[in-house]
Amino acid sequence: MDWNAVALPTLLGICVLVAVTAGALAARGVSRWFAPALAVLRATAQLAALSLVLSAVIEDLAWVWLALLVMLVAAVLTAGRRIGADARLLLRLALAMVVAAGTTLAVVFFTGAITVTPQNVLAVGGIVVGNTMSIATLTGRRYRASVVERRDEVEGWLALGATPRQSTLEIARNAVFEALVPAVDQTRTTGMVVLPGAFVGAVFAGASPLEAGRFQLVVLAGILCAGALVAVGLVEALSRARTVPVE
Repeated sequence: MDWNAVALPTLLGICVLVAVTAGALAARGVSRWFAPALAVLRATAQLAALSLVLSAVIEDLAWVWLALLVMLVAAVLTAGRRIGADARLLLRLALAMVVAAGTTLAVVFFTGAITVTPQNVLAVGGIVVGNTMSIATLTGRRYRASVVERRDEVEGWLALGATPRQSTLEIARNAVFEALVPAVDQTRTTGMVVLPGAFVGAVFAGASPLEAGRFQLVVLAGILCAGALVAVGLVEALSRARTVPVE
């Protein structure tokens, strides 16, 4: 591929997309309308760095696992910041994400559903870790917002002698369900509404559509597994808090 020939059109297309995004948000008065633009700039820098790193480690499985560990640490910190986690909750979030991602990858590779190669480990691991972060963020934000919204109800249960976990049981269940909705909908509509990236990437890499479909199905099941584990683990930690979060 002639990168000089595609660089300018690529840059132009990205700039136009970012400008339209920022313009739409600013016109509606959305706060931090510039956040998507900053996210694209950050993604550009991170992808450039990642490309340089992967070119050196993609053939070594040990280095790939180390790269996934770095991704997981970044995911924990990002999700923790989004849900306003203190040090104690951050540790529990980290444990939930490690268990969720670790269990999922162990099942995927130890059962032979996907062959253990550096490329496959990086691809599946990156997807699982990324979705685990997103689902943890959605779970935590939904849970805390619901607790604040239903503060009187929660405090009423506590006054009657219920434990913190008992007083937020329904809220926790709803938070888990709502956080999994995007992943469930993506799985349900795959091939009809959604054309997943893993499927497209596998086809472009030379795999047959049947093989790409098998790979994507394993990935989707892995996302749901990791998402369910991290969501349940996180609300279990959140529901044991002794205080009701402030708005």
